[in-house]
Amino acid sequence: QVDRYLYHMRLSDDVLLDVMARFQAEMVKGLGKDTNPTATVKMLPSFVRSLPDGTEKGEFLAVDLGGSQFRAHQVKVFDDGKQSSQLESKFYPSPKEVIQGNGAELFDYIADCLLDFMETKNLKHKKLPLGFTFSFPCKQTKLDKGVLLSWTKHFKVRGAQDTDVVGSLRKALQKHKASFDIDLDVLALVNDTVGTMMTCGYDDPHCEVGVIIGTGTNACYMEEMRHIDLVEGDEGRMCINTEWGAFGDDGALDDLRTEFDRELDLGSLNPGKQLFEKMISDLYLGELVRLILLKMTKEGLLFNGKASTALLTKGKIQMKHVSAMEKYKEGLSNTKEILTELNLFPSEEDCIAVQHVCTIVSFRSANLCAAALAAILTRLRENKKLLRMRTTVGIDGGLYKTHPQYAKRLHKVVRRLVPNCDVRFLLSLSGSGKGAAMVTAVAYRLAAQRNKISAALAPFLLSLETLREVKNKMRTELEYGLKRETQASATVKMLPTYVCGTPDGTEKGKFLALDLGGTNFRVLLVKIRSGRRRSVQMYNKIFAIPLEIMQGTGEELFDHIVQCIADFLEYMGIKGARLPLGFTFSFPCRQASIDKGTLVGWTKGFKATDCEGEDVVDMLREAIRRRNEFDLDIVAVVNDTVGTMMTCGYEDPNCEIGLIAGTGSNVCYMEDMKNIEIVEGNEGKMCINTEWGGFGDNGCIDNIRTKYDKEVDEGSLNPGKQRYEKMTSGMYLGEIVRQILIDLTKQGLLFRGQISESLRKRGIFETKFLSQIESDRLALLQVRRILQQLGLDSTCEDSIIVKEVCGAVSKRAAQLCGAGLAAIVEKKREDRGVERLQITVGVDGTLYKLHPHFSRVLQETVKELAPQCDVTFMLSEDGSGKGAALITAVAKRLHNVGQK
Repeated sequence: QVDRYLYHMRLSDDVLLDVMARFQAEMVKGLGKDTNPTATVKMLPSFVRSLPDGTEKGEFLAVDLGGSQFRAHQVKVFDDGKQSSQLESKFYPSPKEVIQGNGAELFDYIADCLLDFMETKNLKHKKLPLGFTFSFPCKQTKLDKGVLLSWTKHFKVRGAQDTDVVGSLRKALQKHKASFDIDLDVLALVNDTVGTMMTCGYDDPHCEVGVIIGTGTNACYMEEMRHIDLVEGDEGRMCINTEWGAFGDDGALDDLRTEFDRELDLGSLNPGKQLFEKMISDLYLGELVRLILLKMTKEGLLFNGKASTALLTKGKIQMKHVSAMEKYKEGLSNTKEILTELNLFPSEEDCIAVQHVCTIVSFRSANLCAAALAAILTRLRENKKLLRMRTTVGIDGGLYKTHPQYAKRLHKVVRRLVPNCDVRFLLSLSGSGKGAAMVTAVAYRLAAQRNKISAALAPFLLSLETLREVKNKMRTELEYGLKRETQASATVKMLPTYVCGTPDGTEKGKFLALDLGGTNFRVLLVKIRSGRRRSVQMYNKIFAIPLEIMQGTGEELFDHIVQCIADFLEYMGIKGARLPLGFTFSFPCRQASIDKGTLVGWTKGFKATDCEGEDVVDMLREAIRRRNEFDLDIVAVVNDTVGTMMTCGYEDPNCEIGLIAGTGSNVCYMEDMKNIEIVEGNEGKMCINTEWGGFGDNGCIDNIRTKYDKEVDEGSLNPGKQRYEKMTSGMYLGEIVRQILIDLTKQGLLFRGQISESLRKRGIFETKFLSQIESDRLALLQVRRILQQLGLDSTCEDSIIVKEVCGAVSKRAAQLCGAGLAAIVEKKREDRGVERLQITVGVDGTLYKLHPHFSRVLQETVKELAPQCDVTFMLSEDGSGKGAALITAVAKRLHNVGQK
């Protein structure tokens, strides 16, 4: 009979899955900037960005307003490796005249209670951070600022709505400051649901959801920042206070609400509001049971149709009665006793029927709660892109704790609705008090961490003034390198390349190019056509250079190169042809002519013996002779930077600068012969290979070198050399990042203070990882995956810090590079004697091409430091291959002109 009567309260799994889908849609609506104003589930950002990590410590105060009593707490959190804490509390009544009076009186009352508590605990002389648990819907704009949206749970204080509750509490405390000599800082405003999650999160790091099912009901969870339109930024996560009690206020649940729900709502303090809460929370379930029993009695189905005064009186049946009547183990005795107290004289059938009504009402509450919770868990799983997820739900509230069957029912239904989530339910102990202290402790920890991280990265932030200084110093060093008397001691070597022209479009023929400059070696055949059908065709093959050859003898290195050439000529079927060859040799060389290059010193990890001070063209010719299989006409030894300039010069005659920003860092440019004192003649121009990587080797930029730069330099193959390159090139940026990460980990700011084996390995952090980690399109989840590939088990917070470190290092590199380039374009402008210079820079290198921000920052810096120069940046296509062939072709053309 009861089942038939309450048929609409029994919800099938299909109905619950439908409720779950409706709730998910409401969550999305609440998170959207445009849709939030009309959303019933407000999805309020809490500005709690991090869960406890176990390193929190200190003494904190918390006040808790939201239930039937007001509480003050003292929480001590110990950093003893056991994550232990100690809580001492005092309860204060919430008088009706205060909770339904005016705002100023309410906050004065809170301040009075807090002062009393501090006096009792002898805390008045201490300056303690305070967390404020305020369990009502608030729109927060910061962790310590929240505007009250509406009162719930029988609270109806005048003049408090639409005001900042933290400001009101601070004002009330301020009144007492002078007379009582107290100094309190309200650090965090916390919802009790968030407090529950944080308390459980301290004990279980998997906890990322908090649920309250008591006087009120609510849930919170950790949402990805990129989905929260209401808050700036998309890095990391933030706890969202769903305020799910208002779900259905727009009529979305009208098909599930019964006549009893409607009657209960009409008689409440806030008709039409918090409709979901009125179907779930213990504040209303007792009243719901009373309305059902009253109607059944009036219809003659119970108590012989006689309703007592108690049954006619609102609020006479409370949740404690419902819970007691559902204790099946005690049979019907509890039910009979309670009903008798209400002046109802039940038969056994009446007791069974009443017990059944209670069960249906509380079961529906658990079902609806489970459906909404299942929606949150599904969203979490989808955010993490997992097929199966393990998580913990921190849970609190009188209904959940005291009702004999509620918890079991809720768990069962949640697991049925989300079978792909392994959920642990963890009961919170004093969530709203300890939780506020935990949020405050985490905020305290994060503030201290932030200061330390900012201190570590501060030396990487270069002011415009500092960058101008770098530009001016670079200009000075460029001049030293060009002058005969200072060239020998100059750090920027300004090596003449004997490349005296750029392509004019008449170049043609077949050319070979060799490209040695990194861990791979290439041989190319380049066919150049002139005239109307001007084109460049290339065929190439890549060969690896093993480490033992890079760091073996010079003879072994050049024999290996010739072996690779032989393989290529065989492969292309051109072994008999004596072709002109350009040799791209991307290491500092002092040239005496275009086909003579003496190696000044190895860079980029090469260390072959008996090469430095030798002519590399002679060494190549010797190796060809030793093999005695073919002969080649070695026309030009070329630096990759020059090749880059030539490739772009073939497309744009305005290109007179070449820049490489990749494994290494270097620049070349066309200089007036009259300025190059170390080469005879004053007519025309010659390309100068600056070898600017050595800038600063004389200590002139020591003021901007950090301790991390020094560590990277000391651990390199060439300590004290190429200092500018070590701050700007791809080969070293990852290593600088690794040194910073080690330092931050030692300070306990990363990876739980544990330096993993992989983090100890030099070179683990390749530049490609920097580019991937800094990509704007990459969610933090993917950043975590990259770090996991590197053997670094990171949290969400770790990933944010790693991304920030990568950003600081690569931005500085781009700015320094830009400052150096600005010195060169300014020199070109002054040499030409023009007000405005139009010039093109040919650029190559993986750092410039692949890093998401490097090119933009570099260009912005040049514009800022050389405002009278209009610089066009042109990406080079294969400068070291095609460029070498073009240099060879130009050299051949100029040679022929000279002969004529």
